[in-house]
Amino acid sequence: MSDTTHEAVILGGGLAGLCLALQLRGEFPEMDILVLERNRHPLPAAAHKVGESTVEIGADYFDHTLGLRDHMDSAHIRKFGLRYFFCDGRDDVENTTELGVSRILPAPSYQIDRGIFETFLGEEARRRGITFRDGATVKRFDVGEHGVEHEVHYVDADGEHHVTARWLLDASGRAALLRRRFELTVDNGHHANAVWFRMDAKLDIDRWSDDADWRGRVSPPERWRSTNHLTGPGYWAWLIPLGSGAHSVGIVTDAAMHPLDGMRDFELALKWLHTRQPAMGRAIAAERDSLLDFRFLRNYSHDSRQLFSADRWALTGEAGSFLDPFYSPGSDFIAIANTYIVALVGHDRAGRKLAPYAHIYEQLFRSFYASTLSLFRGQYPLFGNAQVLPAKVTWDYAYYWGVLCQLMFQRRLTDLDLLGEMRPELERAQALNARMQQLFRHWHAASNGHSRREMLDQYSLAWFATLNRGLHDTLDDAGIRARLREHVRLLDGLADALTLQAAAVDARLHAPLSGQPRPALFNAAG
Repeated sequence: MSDTTHEAVILGGGLAGLCLALQLRGEFPEMDILVLERNRHPLPAAAHKVGESTVEIGADYFDHTLGLRDHMDSAHIRKFGLRYFFCDGRDDVENTTELGVSRILPAPSYQIDRGIFETFLGEEARRRGITFRDGATVKRFDVGEHGVEHEVHYVDADGEHHVTARWLLDASGRAALLRRRFELTVDNGHHANAVWFRMDAKLDIDRWSDDADWRGRVSPPERWRSTNHLTGPGYWAWLIPLGSGAHSVGIVTDAAMHPLDGMRDFELALKWLHTRQPAMGRAIAAERDSLLDFRFLRNYSHDSRQLFSADRWALTGEAGSFLDPFYSPGSDFIAIANTYIVALVGHDRAGRKLAPYAHIYEQLFRSFYASTLSLFRGQYPLFGNAQVLPAKVTWDYAYYWGVLCQLMFQRRLTDLDLLGEMRPELERAQALNARMQQLFRHWHAASNGHSRREMLDQYSLAWFATLNRGLHDTLDDAGIRARLREHVRLLDGLADALTLQAAAVDARLHAPLSGQPRPALFNAAG
């Protein structure tokens, strides 16, 4: 049995663990890091994992924080945004409501092939001097307290190993080694199920119709590069292209509205799609011989009572908390958790007491998590509403780009002076979001939300495109403060505009106006 000592041992070398290792190495070049991954590398290209779609925070984290832009551009697909079709039970997708952008917005995001990406991350970790052991199974571990080091026993092709570590970082995914050890799992009240599978074929939504007008709505005419959401009451289905040439397919449902038993294998899922999304079902049936894998997951969303400890352990990725795939926030919250973990390691290396920082970072993460959870919890019933969901999606984007993205893109997530000074504005934005999520539920109950032939083009909303374009602006201390205040005013005006639209359906939904200028909205959404 070999014995080694490391400053950090990361349990799990998937997306969260390898990204954490690279971020730690970038911040502390001399740090001794061991990553233990049970799967052997290289991984299959279309790996049996979900989480291929990224949005702006995750993309920026990969591109700039980790320095992986060249790989992202060369090995993965530049995404054509998130796109939504209100086509429940409809075979003629071209005659339904479509929400999305007609042109690609400036801030990049990607469709990542997890097998290709994680294999590259493992290679990159080794290139940067990180000890990455694939095919390694953790047999047991002991968590040190009050300054005592942690111990890990694992086995790999070279035999049994015993290691000690100052930091124990859990990125073990749904194995959740630390979360299970300390019984930290929390039911967050969002009960949804998912099934997903990969087809070794391109499922090109642009070819579902030969309608020239419909095809010409977007430029380039490549909707297939979007994360395409096909929505209905209580569910949505996804189509995500992968760099390997495969396509990822999924169905995500409110657990109470669409029982998992009706789609828990490929044949059942295909039968369900033939009923709810017949054009999608037909496209998949034509390629059924190319099926690569199939998986389902019940109650995938969860929280953890604790993520960061002054005893020098932490959780990241699905080993800690997981929200919902609807807006593809998984890599965002990996970036957020990893950034707080790296900051804690920095405080430890500087000799500072960890308890105050662990406490405040926990509070901040939980605030971001709770605000994002509110976008999903109790909202699935309105997903088929072609009037309310476009309004909600536009609000949710504005809230995301306007607040959380600003803190991440400006590297201010741990700027406690800024966060303290801007607390009233940040709390105002959070309260507005809570109010709007409630409004969307009531608005849905009062409206029929019928789908019709129309394109709700988010690119045509000048303020919306400006929000996206400004994500990569470089702001000084005064600039970030001014930007956040400006965006909270924008959210005030947007909340007023959406409330007026809802009140046109049901006067009881009217609320006092803030007096802020109201940004332009889709005429068709009113």
